[in-house]
Amino acid sequence: MHTLTDTIALQPYAGVLRDVGRAATAIGVEAYAVGGVVRDLMLGRRTFDIDFVSLGPNSGLRLAKEVARRLGGQPVHQYENFGTAAIRIPLSGSGEEWMVLEFVGARRESYRSDSRKPIVEEGTLDEDQRRRDFTVNAMGLRLDADRFGEVIDPFDGRADLAAGILRTPLDPLVTFEDDPLRMIRAARFATQLGFTIQAETFEAMRTKAARVKMLSLERIAEELLKIMAAAVPSTGFRILFEAGILQYILPELTDLAGVEAIDGLKHKDNFFHTLQVVDNLVMMTAGRPAEETLWLRWAALLHDIGKTRTKRFTEGVGWSFHGHEDRGARMVAGVFKKLKLPLDDRMRYVEKLVRLHHRPVSLVDEQVTDSAVRRLLFDAGEDIEDLMTLVRADITSKNPRRVQRYLDAFDRVDSRLVEVEASDQLRNFQPPVDGIEIMRTLNLPPCKAVGLLKEAVREAILDGIIPNEHDAAFAYLMRIKDAVLEGVDIPRLP
Repeated sequence: MHTLTDTIALQPYAGVLRDVGRAATAIGVEAYAVGGVVRDLMLGRRTFDIDFVSLGPNSGLRLAKEVARRLGGQPVHQYENFGTAAIRIPLSGSGEEWMVLEFVGARRESYRSDSRKPIVEEGTLDEDQRRRDFTVNAMGLRLDADRFGEVIDPFDGRADLAAGILRTPLDPLVTFEDDPLRMIRAARFATQLGFTIQAETFEAMRTKAARVKMLSLERIAEELLKIMAAAVPSTGFRILFEAGILQYILPELTDLAGVEAIDGLKHKDNFFHTLQVVDNLVMMTAGRPAEETLWLRWAALLHDIGKTRTKRFTEGVGWSFHGHEDRGARMVAGVFKKLKLPLDDRMRYVEKLVRLHHRPVSLVDEQVTDSAVRRLLFDAGEDIEDLMTLVRADITSKNPRRVQRYLDAFDRVDSRLVEVEASDQLRNFQPPVDGIEIMRTLNLPPCKAVGLLKEAVREAILDGIIPNEHDAAFAYLMRIKDAVLEGVDIPRLP
């Protein structure tokens, strides 16, 4: 008999498990902690969500209410339609870390071929464990005082944990037919845990790949976000690609796969290049929390999606992808809308980095003017450091000397950015003469001419014609105002 009593005692939530066990006994319910918490206890991973299964009619809601009462009256979030409930509790007195306790009665599920919504009926613990996705998530933990910490493992999940294998408890073809989201979860768990997918299970994923078309995009996006937050995101995307699943989720990405050759000239495989860029970026930002760099990772994932639509072959020259950064940036919104990702500043940030990711390359030439540097600083703003990180991550050559040559060149670009920023202060550029001052000075109502005057002043600053200072900008405004208002060319300064 395998128990985790000593391991549980070391966890900050040990008391919570004991409390749930006591609450279950008090109301005459048999309850178990199941799934991820058992797996993570065995792996030594931190846990912030614990699922509890109880036996008997409406037992999940009843147990949640009793646990909440014993924990000081925590609010219970009830989901009557699903027979589930959840409680959110602090893990420590500081209130900085929280844990979610989820309660449900044991159930068995059956599915129709045209829907992933199961027909749910009350079931036994054994039936509840059978319906779970993988053996490593199908273990239960006894909570009653007499046998507290005993592991119930009907599918030998412990052996699969030790071997680092993901395997379904039942026939994987049936498992994935019933709920195709489990195939994407397989890629996610393999990425998070560093596990491999058992051969039979992976072949079933390939067979059932098209079933993912029936999934809600929100559920798919939730899994992709978790893959993107992992230490090696390429693992999950490679699995989804090789299983034939990714083409139904992100065809913009899989369209990059493959190498075409004409007259002996070929281009690189831009799909696998992209995966390497994502991994490079993760390593380069290892000191930052994953949630802080999540959308930078998405920028890396999508940075080359415009290449499929801009690929050209020129005889005697070879392959080119001119303008792929602009085309790719225009595709970002479509990807975000399709996957139900946030259509806010996070999307615009990704669009910006995709659009700008080739600009620093053009600054490598020592003959480039300060004007080009100013414009990049203006366009990138506060995201210039992230852009330069993406540019460095984009170097995937297997030639160490070539890689170092590029890195040295970008170091020089960095130095120029610092120098120009120090003198011109363009990081958070605000026009030294704004629209209100222009309207007041020239007695103008809000109109197109005000915008043209603001733009002319801004362009003069970016071109280095005038310094980024109010007095110089105001003097320039007064010099060009008549020309702009009359629609003639702006006079050149001597």
